[in-house]
Amino acid sequence: MGEEPDKILDLAFYLIIAAIVGSRLLYIIIQYKYYIENPLEMIKIWSGGLVYYGGFILALVVAVWYMRKKHLPIWKTIDIMTPSIAIGQAIGRLGCFSAGCCFGKETTLPWGVTFSNPESLAKLGVPLHPTQLYSSINAFIIFFILMVAKRFKRFDGFLIWLYMLLYSITRPIIELFRGDNRGFVIEGVLSTSQFIGIVMGIISIFMLLYLRGGHKRSLKK
Repeated sequence: MGEEPDKILDLAFYLIIAAIVGSRLLYIIIQYKYYIENPLEMIKIWSGGLVYYGGFILALVVAVWYMRKKHLPIWKTIDIMTPSIAIGQAIGRLGCFSAGCCFGKETTLPWGVTFSNPESLAKLGVPLHPTQLYSSINAFIIFFILMVAKRFKRFDGFLIWLYMLLYSITRPIIELFRGDNRGFVIEGVLSTSQFIGIVMGIISIFMLLYLRGGHKRSLKK
């Protein structure tokens, strides 16, 4: 890679903090009416209430800021870390399953999961879509795609925007099976995460084409 390990470790630390803060902030924004009435609940992240896109966006902003400050190649460095994002997300969703948050709608399918622990954040006593496991499997698949795609990478920034494109396509599908309250842009039709996914998908396609074009132009010089 050719980068200083200490800088990368520091960056990883800042990204973890930014991801937690950003995911919590977006959830608070979505559920602002509740938190206006219950402000102390804002700090209780152990009770659930994290939105992945919020964490990703703030982490990306912090990453760009840090890399500019430390004179690290932005897209090259982010690409190196991208597979770790996917595998971390896959493992994190298993934590969601254990806690019962991000639970699914009721289902009669044979793989429906019934939560019975009163401390679980999921709806109790009825079979639910294990949407946490759907998300975990999805992230594992994206991870393996990224590991394969890395071998064919032609320009820096390819992996991070490929990751975002794949996630922005698959996340809205998983959202169809979610049963928890996660906010809507169009009530009952388009959830906040689905809306952000559509926007991020468009941005991802644009960035892939833009960076690819820049790479081709640099080869002609």
